[in-house]
Amino acid sequence: MPNERTVTLRVNGRDERGRFPAHRTLLEALREIGHTEVKCGCEKGDCGACAVLVDGMAVDSCLTLAWTAEGAEITTVRGLGDLEALHPVQQALADGGGAQCGYCIPGIVIAAKAIIDEHPEPTEDDVRLGLSGNLCRCTGYTKVFEAVGEAAAVMRAGRGGVRSRPEAPVSGRGPANVLAGRDSVADVGGGSHAAIRAGRAGQ
Repeated sequence: MPNERTVTLRVNGRDERGRFPAHRTLLEALREIGHTEVKCGCEKGDCGACAVLVDGMAVDSCLTLAWTAEGAEITTVRGLGDLEALHPVQQALADGGGAQCGYCIPGIVIAAKAIIDEHPEPTEDDVRLGLSGNLCRCTGYTKVFEAVGEAAAVMRAGRGGVRSRPEAPVSGRGPANVLAGRDSVADVGGGSHAAIRAGRAGQ
């Protein structure tokens, strides 16, 4: 298309290029170049499932035009930690049972990281406000809030960065896979609703 342009996005420390029309959102662009850990939810800035860090700030990628992020450092949930070395936020959510179906979790992890960066010792109000743009239908939020506090404590104690997992690497679906942006706990045996919950719609 004549209105397309080549855009270079620096994602998780790597430059990735794609050709996109001017109206392409960062959410759409990231998924097109393979970053399906960035989930497509409401597409209007209400649910927070698509959150990524742009130069350290959590943004809803569905409301951000891809070309405006050119030259910025973009971090998705996979850029924070992986199955062998989870970020303290991911580890705390796994340990505390803060991940259920998993669809909202990538955005929650990103938002939690941004909260702790801004408030190393967050109050409950800081956590609630910081996660107010992230919707979750499974957990009731209590375990999520507790996990953010636990992760902040770990990072204050100098155990920040990523933490190696003492147990064997997880295969298949499970909390660690969800938290590392690899999968969803949702059963995807059939039906469009299951596919949407697992982040596979549009792939």
